[in-house]
Amino acid sequence: MKDGDRVFIDTNILLRANIPTAPFHQPARKAIENLWGEGAELWISRQVLREYIVNVSREQGLFQPMPPATIEARVSYFQSVFRIADDNQDTTKNLLKLLQEIKFGGKQVHDANIVAAMLTYNITHLLTLNVDDFNRFSAYITLLPLET
Repeated sequence: MKDGDRVFIDTNILLRANIPTAPFHQPARKAIENLWGEGAELWISRQVLREYIVNVSREQGLFQPMPPATIEARVSYFQSVFRIADDNQDTTKNLLKLLQEIKFGGKQVHDANIVAAMLTYNITHLLTLNVDDFNRFSAYITLLPLET
């Protein structure tokens, strides 16, 4: 990475970096810290915030649901430290373009929408654990697999 590179943080990284009992917690935290240290511009989207809320507001094997006040505080913090890629008309246009060019459907639309937001905001890199899910978009973005 070079100073000013734009990196999108996938939900699976954001969750792991912020939940101490999550698998790969330390590698996720370290990856984000290293990117900041290298001067990268770190981005998330409203979709990632929603997915974060979905995951931390329900019971899972590794942790209990967070109280609403804690969720609100975490989301506020994320909005203060990350750049936010808002869904807009251009994001939808990019999503529909991807739909024409790449085979995907169903739940894969969520991943495609992340890529569409990245294209809208000229974000070149994606830090993720789900490399297989995003490989189909490698003509458009550079994948940064989490080193575990």
